Order: sequence, then structure tokens, then C-alpha cells
Amino acid sequence: MSEAEKNIIEEEEEFTPELIDLEDEEGNTVTFEIIDGLELDDGSRYYALVPYSENEDEDIDDDEFVILKETEKDGETYLATIDNDDEYNRIGAAFLERFSEEIFGEDAE
Repeated sequence: MSEAEKNIIEEEEEFTPELIDLEDEEGNTVTFEIIDGLELDDGSRYYALVPYSENEDEDIDDDEFVILKETEKDGETYLATIDNDDEYNRIGAAFLERFSEEIFGEDAE
């Protein structure tokens, strides 16, 4: 394998999306891409996800993301919805701030 081929493979691996399959309330499996994670000082961990499709023609809203909280039950880790509106709004604002910094740089306001 040439050096150029190795570089191409490494670049492809670098951009491989982190995917997770979740089941909705109706029992349907939906694939999401994890776009960011956030851990608070108290150890709580949250994830920002967007619906994923390999089909570029499929209508997916790029402006919306889902926030889920990592929880444990019976020794297993799950991602769960956030029922507390204040918590949801606070975490959503934190993700939006992070995304803004990534897109517009540290000085974005």
C-alpha cells in the first residue's frame, strides 16, 4: 500500500460518524449520529444527536438536534430523554454555545 493510500484511509477513518441506534416510543429503530458530548462537573453526561441517513436525498433537518442524558439502570448505561425543562434548556444552551464557538471561533457572540 502506498503512502498516499494510507493517508486516504486514515482521513476516511477520521471522518467516520459515530452512530447509535435508538428505539422510539413506538418501537421503531432510528439511527442517530453523535455530534457532541458534554460532561458536567457533577459527572452527568449529555449527548447531542442528529438523525442519520446514508441517503443524501432524504429530508433531514440539519438545524435541529436531540439531547439525551446518559443514565444507569441495573448496571447498564442508557440514553434517556431529559424531562426537566430547566435542565433541558440549560444543556441545550451549552451545546449551542459550543457549536457557535466551533463554527464562528472563540470570539463569536
